[in-house]
Amino acid sequence: MSDKPGDNFVVLVNKEGMGNAAPELQMRLMATCLKLLVENGTLPKAICFYAEGVKLVVEGSPVLEQLHELEGKGVHLIICQTCLNYYNLREKVKVGIIGGMGDILAAQILASKTITL
Repeated sequence: MSDKPGDNFVVLVNKEGMGNAAPELQMRLMATCLKLLVENGTLPKAICFYAEGVKLVVEGSPVLEQLHELEGKGVHLIICQTCLNYYNLREKVKVGIIGGMGDILAAQILASKTITL
């Protein structure tokens, strides 16, 4: 990750896909967005997953490969513990670190901007 202007951003994921469309299209959009982030030279400092967004980091998620690649490039993947517990998914997490809302807020506060997908 470089320290160019605009590089200090955080992505917030609160849905199991992207946009308001059919579930298949939402997932296709999310997969494309994550793939482009992997290929792009400007990476977010963190991606925070909460609400239904936590379903993207568990076994069976179609975007695990992209998330592993982003994590390998130094992007912090922060997953809401309360949300995982709510959906009974804590034991199925395959990527990222489980944190609390305080960790998600800290990432946002330290970022120069946030982007919600």
